[in-house]
Amino acid sequence: MEDQKNNSGRLPRKRFYRARAHSNPLSDSHFPVPLTPSHVDYSLHYPYFFPSEQDTADDNGDVAGVSKAPIPICNSKIRFVDVGCGFGGLLVSLATLFPDTLMIGMELRDKVTEYVKERILALRVANPGQYQNISVDRTNSMKYIPNYFSKGQLSKMFFLFPDPHFKEKNHRRRVISPHLLDEYAYTLAVGGIIYTITDVEELGDWMRSCLEGHPLFEAVVEEDLEKDPVVKLLTSATEEGQKVARNGGLTYRAVYKRIAPQAVDKIAKSN
Repeated sequence: MEDQKNNSGRLPRKRFYRARAHSNPLSDSHFPVPLTPSHVDYSLHYPYFFPSEQDTADDNGDVAGVSKAPIPICNSKIRFVDVGCGFGGLLVSLATLFPDTLMIGMELRDKVTEYVKERILALRVANPGQYQNISVDRTNSMKYIPNYFSKGQLSKMFFLFPDPHFKEKNHRRRVISPHLLDEYAYTLAVGGIIYTITDVEELGDWMRSCLEGHPLFEAVVEEDLEKDPVVKLLTSATEEGQKVARNGGLTYRAVYKRIAPQAVDKIAKSN
């Protein structure tokens, strides 16, 4: 996150951050992108856990805005990513559910990204010690996922209510596709989970078909889904999911697990 301060603790108002519902992921946008995962500056995103050497110290020797003795976090790398995080509803819900896990939202729209930054900063001020494990970055996940995450780094990826790109000529813009799943499989650890959901039936079928056809993913069984506390958040935590629920709409969910190559061989032999 950029070095911004929201000292009031007041949540930002969405009406001041109006933006188009979606952006073209194939267009050229200008924003900084880390060269490699090792170039991601964690001190900008999670200063509570990774205080910067450039932070000034106050009279007591404490780093400004950061606890003198930051609580060590269990997972020292980002483990969850919400691709196309929108206004950050899922991140906020996950922050307290997994307080020892670093997570980040990726959002292409600049005004929406600024809103999420301000929202997180306000929550940190109003709730000392909480919401320090979430952040957001303006970027294009369809182009730069490998710049942020190393092989097997992630344990959860979320793709909630993505742009359906209805026209067939625009299907290449969809955030779930066979070639992009190769990148997601690379960054996901074995056992890691991809969560997808949409209110567009055709897109739901598309995402499920892509995942089903990829050799490194298999569907999570219903019994495991019922035990997963995250599944309930797919519809309740996001602004888009809440809107669908208010309108009585249907949703189409596909949740898949990253499997090891040897597991793929076993499945092939069993068939």
